[in-house]
Amino acid sequence: MTSRQNAAKLLKNWRRKLMAVKTVTIKLIKSPTGRLKKHKACVAGLGLRRIGDEVKIEDTASVRGMIDKIDYLIKVGGGN
Repeated sequence: MTSRQNAAKLLKNWRRKLMAVKTVTIKLIKSPTGRLKKHKACVAGLGLRRIGDEVKIEDTASVRGMIDKIDYLIKVGGGN
């Protein structure tokens, strides 16, 4: 296998992995005002700023942990 064939194979695998990235949609439905500092930090970490904001982010273990921590403030929908 030549280096050009090897590079093409690597690129093909990279594209396949990129397309397989799962996302999750999160919507802020309650205000974080008056909540614990850690919970406010989770809201900010997810990229939510005001009630009604909706973001699509990559579905990872750390994101799932933040979602579980503030599940009473948000609404989670399927993404990809």
